[in-house]
Amino acid sequence: MYIREVALVLCVLAGAAAAGSPEVTAVKATQDAAGWRFDVTVRHGDTGWDHYADGWYILSPDGAELGYRKLLHPHQNEQPFTRSLSGVAIPEGLDRVHVQAHDSVHGRGEVLVVPLRGR
Repeated sequence: MYIREVALVLCVLAGAAAAGSPEVTAVKATQDAAGWRFDVTVRHGDTGWDHYADGWYILSPDGAELGYRKLLHPHQNEQPFTRSLSGVAIPEGLDRVHVQAHDSVHGRGEVLVVPLRGR
């Protein structure tokens, strides 16, 4: 019985490790009258509700949070996937932002630096 329990734990841990940290692979930033819109593409090996990409952040270069898009469910069968966030206020003078995905096990992934065209 003990061997089965250990094997089950190892399988669960292997699945979590295989999913890895979330990765932002592309960002399209556009400005309109309501602020900035970000179309963010994320890749992550979602395994279900126990381990999935659950959001992404728009950050200033000094780490201040400018926007957050919560992801409400796993995207096991849709990889990579793109979701949008509109109406993000970007302070004057910023010519770039950092975009960072988050998952339910590892937390935040690597930062992608995104230049803001027209600034």
